[in-house]
Amino acid sequence: MRTDILHVGADELTYEIRNIVNVGDTLKSLGVQVNWENIGDPIAKGEEVPTWMKEIVAEAVYENQSYGYSPTKGLLETREFVAQCTNARGGVQIDADDIIFFNGLGDAISKVYGMLKPTARVLVPTPSYTTHSSAEAAHAGTQPVTYILDPNHLWYPDLEDIENHIKYNPAVAGILMLNPDNPTGAVYPADVMRAIVEICEKNELFIICDEIYQNMTYNGTTSAPLCTVIGDKVPALCMRGISKEMPWPGSRCGWIEVYNRRRDPMFATYVNSIINAKMLEVCSTTLPQMVLPRIKSHPLYQEHLKSRIKRYERFSNLAYNILKNVKGLLVNRANGAFYMSAVFEEWVLNHQQTLPIEIDEVREIIERLVSGPNIQPDKRFVYYLLASTGICVVPLSSFATELQGFRITLLEKEEDEFVQIFETIADSITRYVNSSVGRGHCS
Repeated sequence: MRTDILHVGADELTYEIRNIVNVGDTLKSLGVQVNWENIGDPIAKGEEVPTWMKEIVAEAVYENQSYGYSPTKGLLETREFVAQCTNARGGVQIDADDIIFFNGLGDAISKVYGMLKPTARVLVPTPSYTTHSSAEAAHAGTQPVTYILDPNHLWYPDLEDIENHIKYNPAVAGILMLNPDNPTGAVYPADVMRAIVEICEKNELFIICDEIYQNMTYNGTTSAPLCTVIGDKVPALCMRGISKEMPWPGSRCGWIEVYNRRRDPMFATYVNSIINAKMLEVCSTTLPQMVLPRIKSHPLYQEHLKSRIKRYERFSNLAYNILKNVKGLLVNRANGAFYMSAVFEEWVLNHQQTLPIEIDEVREIIERLVSGPNIQPDKRFVYYLLASTGICVVPLSSFATELQGFRITLLEKEEDEFVQIFETIADSITRYVNSSVGRGHCS
């Protein structure tokens, strides 16, 4: 090109959760039977939307309104319903004007970070959900600024690390939280949330809180919604949606709830810029907005949600009990969403370890993929696991962290298959780690 066309943050837009699908598809074409445990799509893993929910959607399809534009912020009656649900939780009170609908939270995330001044940074967790960390890094044109989620303390945020980042980086304007968290499956109680709110109040920061899994907690834990702890001083954007909860990921329907907008004129202007950016697209998809109140107020909805949560709870415990005794691996029980992350202890992984791969052509591809000088040790393990067993997970290092490990979903529907997957992973880790015994380490 005769002139540089690349955005300064182009190299920061990565999404290993789907990038690894390309590798998996290649191996699948060569005879590897792939088990996709990388993407959080309940429908793809066999969950069925109940008939009563499909009937609501089918009825709405016959309404002419479902084929037209919605208002830029979203349908008024749906925004009123969402505001009513939030207000019923107690805490900060909002109205329909504080709700903005988007084509999924990916759309919302893109605009939230994209409308920030490039020099204004949002402190994101590490490990961090890639869509957030990549979008934040891309808007700034450099790597994300991160605070620690501690695997030795239930993956809770390290509050001292947060305060140090704020103290020594005046560009930090906001803090991101995901509660329940992706990729770790952690659930933050009210005292943790309040502590972060207090830090933001003291330092005049705003909050972004992704609560897409807010109603999906188990093992006796309860996630404190931001609206219940935010108070009336700290401005915030709270993100919610229907893709995981109903589940309806193909709906691409999510929204932002704006808290305490009028507490800061600059924040209010920033929110208006997000609305104006959405206005350029006209609106978000109408049909999912139309049916959202009808589905969530249906008498069978809570029963439907509880049955799914009960299964995730059982599977989280099965997974934890299988992996917790694997030598060299640190795991925490997932308490929310449908993911868990496992961390390899320091010096466990090196660049000489392998797993047996039966198909020669597959082995050649994997050896070529892991031969680069900058390949992360956990990515090397993930590639060998995929080629050797067909199990596709995501390297933890792709979630903006220096920790080495992997993220896996709890979505496999058949319990026997689920147990076999995790037992295979446990056995594969042991074989992989021991494969370099006597060869010397070079991690």
